[in-house]
Amino acid sequence: MKKLEGLMILFLAAMLVGCSPQFWGGTGAGVVGTGAGYEINAKRQKDRLDKELAEGQMNQTEYDIRVDQVKRDSLLQ
Repeated sequence: MKKLEGLMILFLAAMLVGCSPQFWGGTGAGVVGTGAGYEINAKRQKDRLDKELAEGQMNQTEYDIRVDQVKRDSLLQ
């Protein structure tokens, strides 16, 4: 959540500076694309960890640690 708050503060600060409307369209698309990329990667990592746990390649303790790491890197979780 702290990352999302930081992004919002940065975005609002940039808005106060004032730029052309074309800039804001590109910035908005970039922010959305970057956020989606992070979340897609986090989902893939979580799915891979679930599969490894189900196949017995890791124990529950290691799984919990690694899932916690994925959640910390995620913008929404």
